[in-house]
Amino acid sequence: MAEVRFKVWRGDAGSGNFVDYDVPVTEGWVVLDAIHWIQANLQNDLAVRWNCKAGKCGSCSAEINGKPRLMCMSRIEDFVIDGTIMVQPMATFPPVKDLVTDVSWNYTVNQRIPPLAPRPPEADGTWRMQQYDVDRVQEFRQCIECFLCQDVCHVLRDHQTWAFGGPRFMVRTASLEMHPLDTENRLSLLKDAREGLGLGYCNITKCCTEVCPEGIHITDNAIIPLKERVVGEYFDPLATGLKNLLGWKREPRT
Repeated sequence: MAEVRFKVWRGDAGSGNFVDYDVPVTEGWVVLDAIHWIQANLQNDLAVRWNCKAGKCGSCSAEINGKPRLMCMSRIEDFVIDGTIMVQPMATFPPVKDLVTDVSWNYTVNQRIPPLAPRPPEADGTWRMQQYDVDRVQEFRQCIECFLCQDVCHVLRDHQTWAFGGPRFMVRTASLEMHPLDTENRLSLLKDAREGLGLGYCNITKCCTEVCPEGIHITDNAIIPLKERVVGEYFDPLATGLKNLLGWKREPRT
């Protein structure tokens, strides 16, 4: 049984600091196992959010050695540096207590996005879709809302630009905009940097894609296609000229 020193951030919204704990770890342990050991044996008031311990609920998000990760999916042997592992809460969101942060802002953003507005069904009461279209949006449905992509996004983390909805809600919007049955137009919401999602703030660093535990290609498959749609709608000079010349207006998709 090896002993690893864990530097765990302890505190609340007012202040906090790192506290050292020496943990006897065993083979196969993940970081969440060590946090639970500290709770059970040393500090039973250590606050941590978790649920499934299987990488599917997105609850145990934290920063391990400065990298946003799920604690339940982070094997200790992959993160030990000179016998030490540093664990702290997500830096982008306000701390509540210890490793727990207030992520309620994300749910406020989610409320801005219009839900799916499907076209009327066929005469027999069913909807028909091409398998290609179904596969395209299936990737986005894998999101577990761990908010690691939100945590690592420099627009939110470094610049505190809350007019930007963040990668998670670019994924959600893409799942609706690219849905083969949807008829809603959300391009103005994506473009709006005041009360919308401020898509223009993203400058394609792909840091969100790198930390996604579900392997969603957030940048390539969600953000860039959405940017292309917004540019085509509002900033393409040829399209704008034709609209003005012909008096064309965008109609709901059918």
